[in-house]
Amino acid sequence: MRFELDEQQRDFAASIDAALAAADLPGAVRAWSAGDVAPCRKVWEQLANLGVTALSVPEKYDGLDADPVDLVVALERLGRWCVPGPVAESIAVAPVLLATHDQAERCAALGSGELIATVALPPHAPRAVDAATAGLVLLAGENGVREAGVGACHESVDPSRRLYDVTPTGQAWHADIKRAFEFGALATAAQLVGAAEGLLTATVDYAKQRTQFGRVIGSYQAIKHKLADVHIAIELARPLVYGAALSLQARDVSAAKAAASEAALLAARSCLQTHGAIGFTQENDLSLLLLRVQALRSAWGTPEAHRRRVLEAL
Repeated sequence: MRFELDEQQRDFAASIDAALAAADLPGAVRAWSAGDVAPCRKVWEQLANLGVTALSVPEKYDGLDADPVDLVVALERLGRWCVPGPVAESIAVAPVLLATHDQAERCAALGSGELIATVALPPHAPRAVDAATAGLVLLAGENGVREAGVGACHESVDPSRRLYDVTPTGQAWHADIKRAFEFGALATAAQLVGAAEGLLTATVDYAKQRTQFGRVIGSYQAIKHKLADVHIAIELARPLVYGAALSLQARDVSAAKAAASEAALLAARSCLQTHGAIGFTQENDLSLLLLRVQALRSAWGTPEAHRRRVLEAL
């Protein structure tokens, strides 16, 4: 049995990297934080052209109906480049909640990228991310899924992720809400692994250039060991995320989310320690990833909540 990505999946990841590297993602994130959605919409149009927004949409609604592993491949790259907007909610969760016959038009719009959706799913996702700018707001619970109206705004630690209270409106419909939650947690875990990789890459590059006492700081054992620990944490978390994509079992998804959260936190701490205060200035693009990691760690269940689910499943 082979446990590595196939050539098509690697090419898919490379095409996403190429597209997002050419886009001004830091500028799009800052514009999104300031309320200007136009640059972000252009990024999402590129993602739609690559098929990212159609990955979880059923084939009968003009989607790709892709394997969850392919979803993880894409979401990891989006985390790496800090793509703004309700990424997990629109690309991974909303298609599951809308996959009913009377929602065909909206499913197709999600797949084409014309529609961006956000979701609240209490208790682990009690508020909807970026609800004021999403074209569709959903609230899922024990009584089914309903459209929702937007209420009060709550600032997040990440200025590009505003959280909104939502209230249900309209008629409810049945959907696989448990599966939707697993997809949300899995997609968030994948983004955290990608964000951790982005922080590690930037920190290694910096350590190769920054000099102190006549030597590049990357030559010091303390720096080498610190960054090696981050690399190991990422490489231990990544297989858990892909394993969870294969099984979609609650225990596996929670193990992946907890491990990815800790790896990303270690990457953020090591990045900030290596760069010093310059790494957290608003002018430094690294600050965007540092804040994103903090926000995603608690999104779709805190690490503590997911560790509790793992313990209960043992």
